Amino acid sequence: MGYFEDIRRIVRRIPRGKVATYGQVAAAAGHPETARQVAWALRGTSEKGLPWQRVLGRGGRILLPGEAGQMQRTLLELEGVQFSGARVDMRKSSFFKTAPQRLRRSKV
Repeated sequence: MGYFEDIRRIVRRIPRGKVATYGQVAAAAGHPETARQVAWALRGTSEKGLPWQRVLGRGGRILLPGEAGQMQRTLLELEGVQFSGARVDMRKSSFFKTAPQRLRRSKV
């Protein structure tokens, strides 16, 4: 499996109402220190149903500019994700409660 598929596999596991940071997704996929590339993996897919909106910047920040960022916030709010100002309340909404360990591959 390649890098992009490893990333998408982790993102598919983030349930409705939960979020993860780019760094957490990279680490869980077995690619620590590649948080910036996670955005490329999500951007470069045409996979329908991939919950891209559940991946955020460090500290729960939406990093997408303009309308794309507003769309991400709206989608997250519809899922019940709680915000504190401009950031997601990571204490309540984080998928990873501790530093993520590499998640084992499952037959999905």
